[in-house]
Amino acid sequence: MTGGRVTFREGLRYRGGLNMYAWALHRLTGLGVLAFLAVHIIETFFLTLGPDAYNAAISIYKSPFFKVAEIALTFAVLYHAVNGIRVTIQDFWPALWRYERAFIWASAAIFVLAFVPLAILSILPLLRGEY
Repeated sequence: MTGGRVTFREGLRYRGGLNMYAWALHRLTGLGVLAFLAVHIIETFFLTLGPDAYNAAISIYKSPFFKVAEIALTFAVLYHAVNGIRVTIQDFWPALWRYERAFIWASAAIFVLAFVPLAILSILPLLRGEY
């Protein structure tokens, strides 16, 4: 790096740390939620084609694959929300950025405490063969 300029290759190099993982996962979960929203809009469009077309479109949600996808969506929404709240709190009180690592670990703990029971409740019908 010379003269304060960053080359393309240097810009792509991973400089890492916990905050980078939190940032990357926040972006990925945001894209996952966006993908779900797109699928939901397309599925809702089938209402304009009549009840039979709509029922056929939503019938794919009854497969075991979509039960797993539902758990992935729960993961994405919950992580994105908890991490977003963490970032918002730190943005409103910039002095708290000194404690970024602690905040990341705290938000991870909150996420796990909320996600694990939800995932278990979601997977139970699939394990029992009720889906």
